[in-house]
Amino acid sequence: MNLVRSELLKIRTTSTWWIFGLIALPLWGIALLFNWLQTDALAGDSFGEVPADQADAVEALSSPAALAANLYTNGQLFGLMIVMLLGVVVVTSEFFHQTVTTTFLTTPHRTAVMLAKLVAAACLGVLFWLFTTALNLVAGTAVLNATGVGSQLGASEAWEAIALNGLAYLLWAILGVGLGVLIRSQIGATVTGILLYLGGTIGAATVIALLASRYGEWINDLQLLVPSLASSLMVAGTDIPGNPPRWAGAAVLIGYAVVAGAIGALTMRRRDIS
Repeated sequence: MNLVRSELLKIRTTSTWWIFGLIALPLWGIALLFNWLQTDALAGDSFGEVPADQADAVEALSSPAALAANLYTNGQLFGLMIVMLLGVVVVTSEFFHQTVTTTFLTTPHRTAVMLAKLVAAACLGVLFWLFTTALNLVAGTAVLNATGVGSQLGASEAWEAIALNGLAYLLWAILGVGLGVLIRSQIGATVTGILLYLGGTIGAATVIALLASRYGEWINDLQLLVPSLASSLMVAGTDIPGNPPRWAGAAVLIGYAVVAGAIGALTMRRRDIS
């Protein structure tokens, strides 16, 4: 616990956490505006006639459970990127400020240090989730009531999506630590993380949609290979026809986090830090 507190102190006594917080807030607001417009369109059946092969998916997305889950997990796309970058900084800041040697001289057991960093990053991820969830419960309830759907706070699907969103925040923080260990440069790891996250999300979604339209809906199962798409899938609130089940998204993301944490621990133990 002392090591974990030490890692949290390193973040708390720098400007890193509130800079990321200031970045996250406007991104959350942009996501809320988009989701508000989407909820209004889906709840008001503004899409009109949709192709037969998309009718079931649109109907599922228009259900009160799916609408509530989407709003109560608002900001996930950018929020997960922020906590991933925080996880990166937990590791790379040691190399950037050249304090890593002191850290390992004070605590020569590298595995213990790595585990402390993983736990500290996970705690930061959970804190960001709690903050955004508090905002989402207030804003989401207002939007749902305004569109005539109702808050849906009594629905188990809404709370299940919120809980799975918390798991996603925790796991992405761990993924960030793994990336930070592999790429010591703070700037290099940050830029790489952003490019992989946003580029991978947009690129993979586009390619999968194009392939699915040509070769069949089974291609949509490939979403599970992309961590950010798996995260989005697990908080859908309901299973969407043509998409993999939500539990599969959670299982794959857990697998990625376990692998990232294990690789990070092994790399930290073996790599020369001088």
